[in-house]
Amino acid sequence: MFDTKFAIVLREDLPIWQKLNVTAFLTSGIVAQFPGIIGEPYRDRAGNLYNPLSVQPVIVLSADQDTLAAIHRRTLERGVTVSLYVEEMFSTGLDAANRAVFAQFAPEDAKVVGIALRAEKKVVDKITKGARMHA
Repeated sequence: MFDTKFAIVLREDLPIWQKLNVTAFLTSGIVAQFPGIIGEPYRDRAGNLYNPLSVQPVIVLSADQDTLAAIHRRTLERGVTVSLYVEEMFSTGLDAANRAVFAQFAPEDAKVVGIALRAEKKVVDKITKGARMHA
């Protein structure tokens, strides 16, 4: 059905509220990169209009810190642009502050808590190797 796969990998030890927060932020990055992923608005029987949603299912996976670091490295090696959330972003409250704290880290020392990507199915499967379906 789809030639691509949309996957989010979350660090498995995060509290549930952080997993939900990170998932929302990461999804917005993928939508910004691929605006065509958004379908048509929804309308109920009464005629009420609702926001359009992604036309493609999102797979949510989980992994430990080492596996997330490996996934991050694989995205860079393959040139796949991703949405990335680092642990220190939880301590900020504004977009500019998030970018400032994000810029303090390089791939080798970033404490990645979530990563989202959309690419060819086989590429996503290779990149996310070691992650498992989120419970």
